[in-house]
Amino acid sequence: MVMKLASLRSAQVVLLIAALAMPLVAQWKNLPMNGPKKADGSLDLAGPAPKTADGKPDFSGIWEQADLKYFRNLAVDMKPEEVPMRPEAKSILQARTNGALGNQEPDANCLPQGVPKINGAPVPFKIVQTPNLVMFVYEAFNLWRQVHMDSRELVDDPNPTWLGWSKGHWDGEALVIETRGFNGKAWLDTAGHPASDALHVTERLRRPSFGRIEMQITIDDPKMYTRSWTANEVLKLVTDTDLYEFVCLENERDLKHMNK
Repeated sequence: MVMKLASLRSAQVVLLIAALAMPLVAQWKNLPMNGPKKADGSLDLAGPAPKTADGKPDFSGIWEQADLKYFRNLAVDMKPEEVPMRPEAKSILQARTNGALGNQEPDANCLPQGVPKINGAPVPFKIVQTPNLVMFVYEAFNLWRQVHMDSRELVDDPNPTWLGWSKGHWDGEALVIETRGFNGKAWLDTAGHPASDALHVTERLRRPSFGRIEMQITIDDPKMYTRSWTANEVLKLVTDTDLYEFVCLENERDLKHMNK
């Protein structure tokens, strides 16, 4: 049995242990290899993306980040002065950078990663797509998200959560996900870019080929930023494994006990 273990002491421990666990042999034999094929019978990841029965792009599959730089710093493609932080946000980021607030990164303390940070985590997640509901099943912390595709609307004062409340719609070939109702405790990345309970995240997903999803993430948080800003991430399809159990230990003593 494989367990992914996270310690309170640092986010680096989380990343290290997850990275060490990933190369293990897959748990299933004879995994189905559905999709476009090359001449040698292997999957053609550059081939056409699948469609659902109603003609929509099908995002189903197991995905992981193509580049972890966005997990480390969501604004990595911007110059520091280009990130439209309010003075309060700058102060929080600086305090997190120099350690003045201590180790308060949620996932280093076995607390959930928020949105969009969890999409960039160094472990895969599964998308399960139906006409009225899209599910994100995260290996990280055994978390999940529901993206409702029906006519429901979020109330004005929703119960605050780590991952928010998500509603989706189609814009041509793009799946657009709007998420609100956050508790304001999550970090946008391990660098410490802050978010408040006013955060509104828009994820715009496109699948230009079988093995690739392009995800544009727009951050709109008027309490922390003077205007909205975006990051553009790429997800790659994982074809030879499934999700593993993820166990987060709360402290180093528990870790030593488990290793006896």
